[in-house]
Amino acid sequence: MLRSIHDSLQPKIISLFKRQGYSKDDFFADAIAGLAVAIVALPLAMAIAIASNLPPERGLFTAIVAGFLISAHGGSRYQIGGPTAAFIVTVATVAMKHGYEGLVLATIMAGLILMIMAFVRAGEMIKFIPYPVIVGFTSGIALLIAFSQIRDFFGLSIANVPPDFIDKLTVYIAHLHETNFVAIVVALASIGIIVAAKRYIPRIPGPIIVVTLSGLAVWGLNLPVETIESRFGAIPSMLPSPVLPEISFEKLRLLLPDAITIATLAAIESLLSAVVADGMAGTRHKSNAELLGQGIANVASGLFGGLPATGAIARTATNIKAGARTPVAGMMHAVWLFVFMLLLAPLIVKVPLAALAAILMVVAWNMSEIKHVKEIMNAPKSDRIVLLLTFALTVLVDLNFAIQAGIALASILFIDQMMKST
Repeated sequence: MLRSIHDSLQPKIISLFKRQGYSKDDFFADAIAGLAVAIVALPLAMAIAIASNLPPERGLFTAIVAGFLISAHGGSRYQIGGPTAAFIVTVATVAMKHGYEGLVLATIMAGLILMIMAFVRAGEMIKFIPYPVIVGFTSGIALLIAFSQIRDFFGLSIANVPPDFIDKLTVYIAHLHETNFVAIVVALASIGIIVAAKRYIPRIPGPIIVVTLSGLAVWGLNLPVETIESRFGAIPSMLPSPVLPEISFEKLRLLLPDAITIATLAAIESLLSAVVADGMAGTRHKSNAELLGQGIANVASGLFGGLPATGAIARTATNIKAGARTPVAGMMHAVWLFVFMLLLAPLIVKVPLAALAAILMVVAWNMSEIKHVKEIMNAPKSDRIVLLLTFALTVLVDLNFAIQAGIALASILFIDQMMKST
Protein backbone atom coordinates (compact mmCIF):
# COMPACT_ATOMS: atom_id res chain seq x y z
CA MET A 1 0.00 0.00 0.00
CA LEU A 2 2.70 2.49 1.01
CA ARG A 3 4.80 1.51 -2.01
CA SER A 4 1.80 2.09 -4.30
CA ILE A 5 1.27 5.57 -2.85
CA HIS A 6 5.00 6.31 -3.20
CA ASP A 7 4.99 5.23 -6.86
CA SER A 8 1.92 7.30 -7.67
CA LEU A 9 3.54 10.43 -6.18
CA GLN A 10 7.02 9.94 -7.63
CA PRO A 11 7.88 12.76 -10.10
CA LYS A 12 7.82 11.75 -13.75
CA ILE A 13 11.38 12.98 -14.25
CA ILE A 14 12.73 10.42 -11.74
CA SER A 15 10.93 7.45 -13.29
CA LEU A 16 12.09 8.53 -16.77
CA PHE A 17 15.73 8.91 -15.74
CA LYS A 18 15.66 5.51 -13.98
CA ARG A 19 14.21 3.83 -17.06
CA GLN A 20 16.09 5.48 -19.94
CA GLY A 21 18.83 7.71 -18.51
CA TYR A 22 19.62 11.17 -19.86
CA SER A 23 22.12 12.12 -22.56
CA LYS A 24 23.69 15.32 -23.94
CA ASP A 25 21.42 15.04 -26.99
CA ASP A 26 18.40 14.89 -24.70
CA PHE A 27 19.52 18.03 -22.89
CA PHE A 28 20.15 19.90 -26.14
CA ALA A 29 16.67 18.99 -27.44
CA ASP A 30 15.07 19.99 -24.12
CA ALA A 31 16.98 23.31 -24.02
CA ILE A 32 15.82 24.25 -27.54
CA ALA A 33 12.22 23.25 -26.76
CA GLY A 34 12.39 25.22 -23.51
CA LEU A 35 13.56 28.30 -25.42
CA ALA A 36 10.64 28.02 -27.84
CA VAL A 37 8.17 27.76 -24.96
CA ALA A 38 9.78 30.66 -23.08
CA ILE A 39 9.32 32.90 -26.13
CA VAL A 40 5.60 32.07 -26.08
CA ALA A 41 5.32 32.32 -22.29
CA LEU A 42 7.02 35.73 -21.90
CA PRO A 43 4.20 37.94 -23.27
CA LEU A 44 1.47 35.66 -21.90
CA ALA A 45 2.81 35.75 -18.33
CA MET A 46 2.85 39.56 -18.33
CA ALA A 47 -0.54 39.85 -20.05
CA ILE A 48 -2.21 37.51 -17.56
CA ALA A 49 -0.82 39.44 -14.56
CA ILE A 50 -1.93 42.78 -16.03
CA ALA A 51 -5.38 41.38 -16.83
CA SER A 52 -5.60 40.33 -13.16
CA ASN A 53 -5.02 44.00 -12.17
CA LEU A 54 -1.50 43.21 -10.91
CA PRO A 55 1.99 44.32 -12.03
CA PRO A 56 3.45 42.34 -14.98
CA GLU A 57 6.43 41.04 -13.00
CA ARG A 58 4.05 38.94 -10.87
CA GLY A 59 3.32 36.86 -13.95
CA LEU A 60 7.02 36.47 -14.72
CA PHE A 61 7.81 35.41 -11.14
CA THR A 62 5.06 32.78 -11.39
CA ALA A 63 6.23 31.43 -14.75
CA ILE A 64 9.81 31.12 -13.50
CA VAL A 65 9.27 29.67 -10.01
CA ALA A 66 6.12 27.61 -10.54
CA GLY A 67 7.08 26.66 -14.10
CA PHE A 68 10.36 25.13 -12.88
CA LEU A 69 8.78 23.24 -9.96
CA ILE A 70 5.76 21.90 -11.90
CA SER A 71 8.12 20.24 -14.38
CA ALA A 72 10.55 19.07 -11.67
CA HIS A 73 7.93 17.53 -9.37
CA GLY A 74 4.93 16.89 -11.65
CA GLY A 75 3.60 13.69 -13.16
CA SER A 76 3.54 14.66 -16.84
CA ARG A 77 6.43 14.23 -19.25
CA TYR A 78 5.71 17.41 -21.20
CA GLN A 79 3.62 19.63 -18.91
CA ILE A 80 4.45 23.35 -18.91
CA GLY A 81 3.14 25.26 -15.90
CA GLY A 82 2.71 28.90 -15.03
CA PRO A 83 0.03 31.59 -14.81
CA THR A 84 -2.93 30.85 -17.09
CA ALA A 85 -5.82 32.88 -18.44
CA ALA A 86 -8.30 30.65 -16.61
CA PHE A 87 -7.22 32.24 -13.30
CA ILE A 88 -7.63 35.87 -14.36
CA VAL A 89 -11.13 36.43 -12.99
CA THR A 90 -10.50 34.53 -9.74
CA VAL A 91 -7.16 36.25 -9.10
CA ALA A 92 -8.57 39.72 -9.81
CA THR A 93 -11.53 39.09 -7.49
CA VAL A 94 -9.43 37.74 -4.59
CA ALA A 95 -6.87 40.56 -4.93
CA MET A 96 -9.65 43.17 -4.93
CA LYS A 97 -11.41 41.67 -1.89
CA HIS A 98 -8.39 40.80 0.25
CA GLY A 99 -5.45 42.73 -1.24
CA TYR A 100 -2.33 41.17 -2.75
CA GLU A 101 -1.25 39.68 0.60
CA GLY A 102 -4.60 37.92 0.78
CA LEU A 103 -4.06 36.52 -2.72
CA VAL A 104 -0.61 35.24 -1.71
CA LEU A 105 -2.02 33.48 1.33
CA ALA A 106 -4.89 32.01 -0.72
CA THR A 107 -2.35 30.73 -3.29
CA ILE A 108 -0.26 29.05 -0.59
CA MET A 109 -3.42 27.52 0.96
CA ALA A 110 -4.46 26.26 -2.48
CA GLY A 111 -1.04 24.65 -2.88
CA LEU A 112 -1.44 22.83 0.42
CA ILE A 113 -4.95 21.67 -0.60
CA LEU A 114 -3.53 20.31 -3.87
CA MET A 115 -0.85 18.42 -1.94
CA ILE A 116 -3.52 16.90 0.32
CA MET A 117 -5.52 15.91 -2.79
CA ALA A 118 -2.41 14.15 -4.11
CA PHE A 119 -1.81 12.23 -0.86
CA VAL A 120 -5.44 11.02 -0.72
CA ARG A 121 -5.10 10.05 -4.42
CA ALA A 122 -7.81 12.38 -5.68
CA GLY A 123 -6.19 12.64 -9.11
CA GLU A 124 -8.37 9.88 -10.53
CA MET A 125 -11.55 11.54 -9.24
CA ILE A 126 -11.22 14.62 -11.47
CA LYS A 127 -12.14 12.50 -14.50
CA PHE A 128 -15.68 12.07 -13.09
CA ILE A 129 -16.55 15.77 -13.50
CA PRO A 130 -19.21 15.80 -16.24
CA TYR A 131 -17.99 17.00 -19.63
CA PRO A 132 -20.77 19.63 -20.08
CA VAL A 133 -19.67 21.19 -16.76
CA ILE A 134 -16.05 21.48 -17.96
CA VAL A 135 -17.09 22.98 -21.31
CA GLY A 136 -19.57 25.32 -19.60
CA PHE A 137 -17.13 26.84 -17.15
CA THR A 138 -14.29 26.95 -19.70
CA SER A 139 -16.49 28.86 -22.15
CA GLY A 140 -17.66 31.16 -19.35
CA ILE A 141 -14.07 31.88 -18.33
CA ALA A 142 -13.21 32.63 -21.98
CA LEU A 143 -16.00 35.23 -22.15
CA LEU A 144 -14.88 36.81 -18.87
CA ILE A 145 -11.26 36.98 -20.09
CA ALA A 146 -12.26 38.68 -23.34
CA PHE A 147 -14.53 41.08 -21.46
CA SER A 148 -11.75 41.97 -19.01
CA GLN A 149 -9.60 43.19 -21.93
CA ILE A 150 -12.05 45.82 -23.20
CA ARG A 151 -10.34 48.60 -21.23
CA ASP A 152 -6.90 48.14 -22.81
CA PHE A 153 -8.24 47.02 -26.20
CA PHE A 154 -10.14 50.31 -26.57
CA GLY A 155 -7.65 52.40 -24.59
CA LEU A 156 -10.20 53.49 -21.98
CA SER A 157 -9.04 55.59 -19.01
CA ILE A 158 -10.42 53.50 -16.16
CA ALA A 159 -8.38 53.37 -12.96
CA ASN A 160 -9.98 50.25 -11.44
CA VAL A 161 -12.13 47.74 -13.32
CA PRO A 162 -14.63 45.91 -11.04
CA PRO A 163 -14.48 42.10 -11.13
CA ASP A 164 -18.22 41.42 -11.63
CA PHE A 165 -19.53 41.09 -15.20
CA ILE A 166 -22.49 43.46 -14.85
CA ASP A 167 -20.41 46.07 -12.99
CA LYS A 168 -17.77 45.88 -15.73
CA LEU A 169 -20.41 46.43 -18.41
CA THR A 170 -21.75 49.50 -16.61
CA VAL A 171 -18.26 51.02 -16.23
CA TYR A 172 -17.34 50.32 -19.85
CA ILE A 173 -20.49 52.00 -21.14
CA ALA A 174 -19.85 55.04 -18.93
CA HIS A 175 -16.30 55.45 -20.35
CA LEU A 176 -16.96 54.49 -23.98
CA HIS A 177 -16.60 58.11 -25.11
CA GLU A 178 -12.89 57.95 -24.10
CA THR A 179 -12.08 55.37 -26.79
CA ASN A 180 -8.51 55.67 -28.10
CA PHE A 181 -8.65 54.74 -31.81
CA VAL A 182 -4.87 54.37 -32.00
CA ALA A 183 -5.10 51.64 -29.32
CA ILE A 184 -7.83 49.90 -31.34
CA VAL A 185 -5.63 49.97 -34.45
CA VAL A 186 -2.69 48.50 -32.47
CA ALA A 187 -4.94 45.77 -31.01
CA LEU A 188 -6.56 44.84 -34.34
CA ALA A 189 -3.18 44.80 -36.09
CA SER A 190 -1.86 42.54 -33.31
CA ILE A 191 -4.71 40.06 -33.79
CA GLY A 192 -4.09 40.12 -37.54
CA ILE A 193 -0.39 39.39 -37.04
CA ILE A 194 -1.13 36.46 -34.69
CA VAL A 195 -3.62 34.92 -37.14
CA ALA A 196 -1.28 35.44 -40.13
CA ALA A 197 1.74 34.06 -38.25
CA LYS A 198 -0.15 30.90 -37.31
CA ARG A 199 -1.10 30.35 -40.95
CA TYR A 200 2.05 31.33 -42.83
CA ILE A 201 4.94 31.01 -40.35
CA PRO A 202 3.68 28.56 -37.69
CA ARG A 203 7.19 27.93 -36.36
CA ILE A 204 7.44 31.52 -35.09
CA PRO A 205 5.08 32.32 -32.18
CA GLY A 206 2.67 35.12 -33.10
CA PRO A 207 2.66 36.73 -29.62
CA ILE A 208 6.41 37.37 -29.63
CA ILE A 209 6.13 38.99 -33.10
CA VAL A 210 3.32 41.18 -31.77
CA VAL A 211 5.25 42.20 -28.67
CA THR A 212 8.36 43.05 -30.70
CA LEU A 213 6.68 44.95 -33.55
CA SER A 214 4.18 46.82 -31.38
CA GLY A 215 6.92 47.88 -28.97
CA LEU A 216 9.07 49.13 -31.84
CA ALA A 217 6.10 50.95 -33.39
CA VAL A 218 5.19 52.74 -30.16
CA TRP A 219 8.83 53.67 -29.50
CA GLY A 220 9.65 54.71 -33.08
CA LEU A 221 6.40 56.52 -33.94
CA ASN A 222 5.70 57.82 -30.44
CA LEU A 223 2.14 56.50 -30.59
CA PRO A 224 -0.26 57.86 -27.94
CA VAL A 225 -1.08 54.52 -26.30
CA GLU A 226 -0.51 53.23 -22.79
CA THR A 227 2.46 50.91 -22.27
CA ILE A 228 3.66 48.68 -19.44
CA GLU A 229 6.09 51.45 -18.46
CA SER A 230 3.50 54.25 -18.43
CA ARG A 231 1.17 52.29 -16.14
CA PHE A 232 3.52 50.23 -13.98
CA GLY A 233 6.96 51.81 -14.36
CA ALA A 234 10.10 49.67 -14.53
CA ILE A 235 10.00 45.94 -13.84
CA PRO A 236 12.68 44.19 -11.73
CA SER A 237 15.37 42.12 -13.39
CA MET A 238 15.74 39.66 -10.49
CA LEU A 239 13.49 37.37 -8.48
CA PRO A 240 12.45 38.70 -5.04
CA SER A 241 13.41 37.00 -1.80
CA PRO A 242 10.75 34.60 -0.46
CA VAL A 243 8.39 36.17 2.08
CA LEU A 244 5.82 34.41 4.25
CA PRO A 245 2.60 36.46 4.52
CA GLU A 246 1.06 37.33 7.85
CA ILE A 247 -1.17 34.45 8.99
CA SER A 248 -4.12 34.52 11.38
CA PHE A 249 -7.07 32.20 11.96
CA GLU A 250 -9.48 34.89 10.78
CA LYS A 251 -7.59 35.33 7.49
CA LEU A 252 -7.48 31.58 6.92
CA ARG A 253 -11.23 31.32 7.51
CA LEU A 254 -12.01 34.20 5.14
CA LEU A 255 -9.71 32.94 2.39
CA LEU A 256 -10.61 29.23 2.54
CA PRO A 257 -13.43 29.42 -0.10
CA ASP A 258 -11.11 31.28 -2.49
CA ALA A 259 -8.28 28.81 -1.84
CA ILE A 260 -10.63 25.90 -2.62
CA THR A 261 -11.66 27.63 -5.88
CA ILE A 262 -8.01 28.11 -6.90
CA ALA A 263 -7.10 24.52 -5.98
CA THR A 264 -10.09 23.06 -7.84
CA LEU A 265 -9.37 25.08 -10.97
CA ALA A 266 -5.65 24.27 -10.82
CA ALA A 267 -6.40 20.54 -10.47
CA ILE A 268 -8.84 20.48 -13.38
CA GLU A 269 -6.72 22.63 -15.70
CA SER A 270 -3.47 20.79 -14.99
CA LEU A 271 -4.96 17.32 -15.47
CA LEU A 272 -6.78 18.39 -18.65
CA SER A 273 -3.49 19.72 -19.98
CA ALA A 274 -1.73 16.48 -19.05
CA VAL A 275 -4.42 14.47 -20.88
CA VAL A 276 -4.01 16.65 -23.98
CA ALA A 277 -0.24 16.10 -23.83
CA ASP A 278 -0.76 12.33 -23.56
CA GLY A 279 -3.00 12.43 -26.63
CA MET A 280 -0.43 14.37 -28.65
CA ALA A 281 2.66 12.38 -27.62
CA GLY A 282 1.27 8.93 -26.81
CA THR A 283 2.44 9.09 -23.19
CA ARG A 284 0.70 8.49 -19.87
CA HIS A 285 0.81 10.96 -17.00
CA LYS A 286 0.67 10.25 -13.25
CA SER A 287 -2.30 12.27 -12.00
CA ASN A 288 -1.46 12.24 -8.28
CA ALA A 289 2.17 13.17 -8.87
CA GLU A 290 0.91 16.01 -11.06
CA LEU A 291 -1.30 17.31 -8.25
CA LEU A 292 1.63 17.12 -5.83
CA GLY A 293 3.84 19.08 -8.22
CA GLN A 294 1.11 21.68 -8.70
CA GLY A 295 0.76 22.00 -4.93
CA ILE A 296 4.49 22.48 -4.34
CA ALA A 297 4.64 25.02 -7.17
CA ASN A 298 1.73 27.10 -5.87
CA VAL A 299 3.18 27.26 -2.36
CA ALA A 300 6.52 28.43 -3.80
CA SER A 301 4.85 30.88 -6.20
CA GLY A 302 3.07 32.54 -3.28
CA LEU A 303 6.29 32.79 -1.27
CA PHE A 304 8.12 34.42 -4.21
CA GLY A 305 5.45 37.02 -4.94
CA GLY A 306 3.73 35.20 -7.78
CA LEU A 307 0.20 34.16 -8.74
CA PRO A 308 -1.67 30.84 -8.76
CA ALA A 309 -0.23 28.47 -11.36
CA THR A 310 -1.40 25.42 -13.25
CA GLY A 311 -0.69 23.45 -16.42
CA ALA A 312 -0.95 25.54 -19.60
CA ILE A 313 -2.39 23.60 -22.55
CA ALA A 314 -1.10 25.89 -25.33
CA ARG A 315 2.43 26.09 -23.89
CA THR A 316 2.47 22.33 -23.28
CA ALA A 317 1.48 21.72 -26.92
CA THR A 318 4.25 24.09 -28.04
CA ASN A 319 6.71 22.13 -25.91
CA ILE A 320 5.80 18.85 -27.61
CA LYS A 321 5.90 20.35 -31.12
CA ALA A 322 9.31 21.91 -30.37
CA GLY A 323 10.80 18.45 -29.76
CA ALA A 324 10.97 18.20 -25.96
CA ARG A 325 12.04 14.81 -24.62
CA THR A 326 11.72 15.05 -20.82
CA PRO A 327 10.44 17.38 -18.05
CA VAL A 328 13.83 19.12 -18.22
CA ALA A 329 12.36 21.12 -21.14
CA GLY A 330 9.84 22.70 -18.77
CA MET A 331 12.59 23.46 -16.27
CA MET A 332 14.68 25.04 -19.04
CA HIS A 333 11.72 27.18 -20.11
CA ALA A 334 11.78 28.70 -16.61
CA VAL A 335 15.55 29.24 -16.83
CA TRP A 336 15.21 30.99 -20.20
CA LEU A 337 12.48 33.25 -18.79
CA PHE A 338 14.79 34.22 -15.95
CA VAL A 339 17.49 35.09 -18.50
CA PHE A 340 14.98 37.20 -20.47
CA MET A 341 13.96 39.06 -17.32
CA LEU A 342 17.59 39.58 -16.34
CA LEU A 343 18.68 40.99 -19.71
CA LEU A 344 15.60 42.46 -21.38
CA ALA A 345 13.67 44.17 -18.54
CA PRO A 346 14.30 47.72 -19.88
CA LEU A 347 12.91 46.73 -23.30
CA ILE A 348 9.94 44.69 -22.10
CA VAL A 349 8.30 47.75 -20.50
CA LYS A 350 7.92 49.43 -23.92
CA VAL A 351 5.20 46.96 -24.97
CA PRO A 352 1.76 48.62 -25.43
CA LEU A 353 -1.07 47.26 -23.28
CA ALA A 354 -3.37 47.17 -26.33
CA ALA A 355 -1.08 44.51 -27.87
CA LEU A 356 -1.19 42.39 -24.71
CA ALA A 357 -5.00 42.76 -24.65
CA ALA A 358 -5.10 41.48 -28.23
CA ILE A 359 -3.00 38.44 -27.28
CA LEU A 360 -5.45 37.59 -24.49
CA MET A 361 -8.41 38.11 -26.81
CA VAL A 362 -6.95 35.39 -29.06
CA VAL A 363 -6.33 33.18 -26.00
CA ALA A 364 -9.98 33.68 -24.96
CA TRP A 365 -11.19 32.71 -28.44
CA ASN A 366 -9.07 29.54 -28.37
CA MET A 367 -10.48 28.72 -24.89
CA SER A 368 -14.09 29.33 -25.90
CA GLU A 369 -14.74 25.69 -26.87
CA ILE A 370 -17.07 26.79 -29.69
CA LYS A 371 -16.78 23.43 -31.44
CA HIS A 372 -17.58 21.47 -28.28
CA VAL A 373 -20.41 23.83 -27.32
CA LYS A 374 -22.04 23.13 -30.71
CA GLU A 375 -21.63 19.38 -30.17
CA ILE A 376 -23.27 19.51 -26.72
CA MET A 377 -26.11 21.70 -28.03
CA ASN A 378 -26.97 18.77 -30.33
CA ALA A 379 -26.71 16.31 -27.42
CA PRO A 380 -29.53 15.22 -25.06
CA LYS A 381 -31.50 17.96 -23.31
CA SER A 382 -29.93 17.23 -19.91
CA ASP A 383 -26.41 17.97 -21.23
CA ARG A 384 -27.61 21.23 -22.78
CA ILE A 385 -29.18 22.35 -19.49
CA VAL A 386 -26.01 21.56 -17.51
CA LEU A 387 -23.85 23.41 -20.06
CA LEU A 388 -26.00 26.55 -20.11
CA LEU A 389 -26.42 26.66 -16.33
CA THR A 390 -22.69 26.27 -15.69
CA PHE A 391 -21.88 28.90 -18.32
CA ALA A 392 -24.39 31.40 -16.91
CA LEU A 393 -23.28 30.91 -13.29
CA THR A 394 -19.60 31.21 -14.24
CA VAL A 395 -20.20 34.54 -15.97
CA LEU A 396 -22.76 36.06 -13.60
CA VAL A 397 -22.05 34.54 -10.17
CA ASP A 398 -18.87 32.65 -9.28
CA LEU A 399 -16.68 29.93 -10.75
CA ASN A 400 -16.66 27.74 -7.64
CA PHE A 401 -20.45 27.93 -7.28
CA ALA A 402 -20.85 27.24 -11.01
CA ILE A 403 -18.82 24.01 -10.80
CA GLN A 404 -20.69 22.84 -7.68
CA ALA A 405 -24.11 23.64 -9.17
CA GLY A 406 -23.19 22.06 -12.51
CA ILE A 407 -21.99 18.81 -10.91
CA ALA A 408 -25.04 18.70 -8.62
CA LEU A 409 -27.47 19.23 -11.51
CA ALA A 410 -25.67 16.71 -13.71
CA SER A 411 -25.84 14.14 -10.89
CA ILE A 412 -29.57 14.74 -10.34
CA LEU A 413 -30.31 14.42 -14.06
CA PHE A 414 -28.18 11.26 -14.28
CA ILE A 415 -30.05 9.69 -11.34
CA ASP A 416 -33.34 10.65 -12.98
CA GLN A 417 -32.31 8.96 -16.22
CA MET A 418 -31.25 5.82 -14.36
CA MET A 419 -34.57 5.66 -12.51
CA LYS A 420 -36.52 6.01 -15.75
CA SER A 421 -34.45 3.36 -17.51
CA THR A 422 -34.92 0.82 -14.71
